[in-house]
Order: sequence, then structure tokens, then C-alpha cells
Amino acid sequence: MNWKKRHWIWNVLIVITLMICTLAFTAHYKNWIRIKEDHIEILSGIYYRELPFASLDSVKMVERIPSMERLNGFSAWLKEKGVFKDSLNPDNKVYVFVDDLSHPKIKLVHHDSLILFLNFADTTETRKMYELLQARQTGENSGLSQQD
Repeated sequence: MNWKKRHWIWNVLIVITLMICTLAFTAHYKNWIRIKEDHIEILSGIYYRELPFASLDSVKMVERIPSMERLNGFSAWLKEKGVFKDSLNPDNKVYVFVDDLSHPKIKLVHHDSLILFLNFADTTETRKMYELLQARQTGENSGLSQQD
């Protein structure tokens, strides 16, 4: 009888472990983006960044990300996520949220020198995000120049 109780506990523990692993996979599987009035929130697993549109200095499309040293993060197949060290400026951290390394990526420079790379598995979705970020960035800059 005591053996059956332990067996039941192990089954529950296995099911809970599988559920946690499934949730972790779902959280890291793709980039989760939320666009607010004045900022964008990017979530991919344990990596989270909040970027105010006013802090965007440049928005570009690039084919490749430069070679960098990984501080923490992971690479799996064509995905690259995490925090990296910039080889040219080692004091700056580079955040990478790339769902497909073979597709073009959005390079965001914010707060004067911080860099973030972003793309989605779908190139159309990446292009739409690029256009939205570019419009918000130029809208912020044109709004600043009108105030002067």
C-alpha cells in the first residue's frame, strides 16, 4: 500500500515536470511582442526588453548579425536568443531575439549605443514590424524637431 502512494507521487511529479518543460518551450519558441502607445515590449522565454519609441536612435534591416561572444542565451537550429557582448565595444550588451538566422533581421540602436537584433520566423511579419518601428522612430524624431 505504501508503495502505491510513492508510485502516485512519482507520476504527479513527472506530469508537473512535463508541463513545466512544455511551458518553457512555448515561451522560448518564438518572440512575443506587445506594442503599447509609447513603447514596445519584447519577450522570449526569460529574456525581456522594454524599449520606449523615444529612445530609438536607428532602425535598420540587416542580413547578418555580427560575430559576438555569448554572455548567456542559447542557439538551436536557426534560433538565436540571449545577451551577447559586442566585440567592438565590450562594455555594451547586445540583445538578440532572432527566430530565424537565415532571414533578414531588424537592428535597433537605442539609448545612443545599445543594440538589439530582432526577427520572426515569418519574413512578412518581420517586414511589418520594421515598417512600424521605422514609422514610430521617424515620428518621434520629426515630433522633436517640430518642438524646437
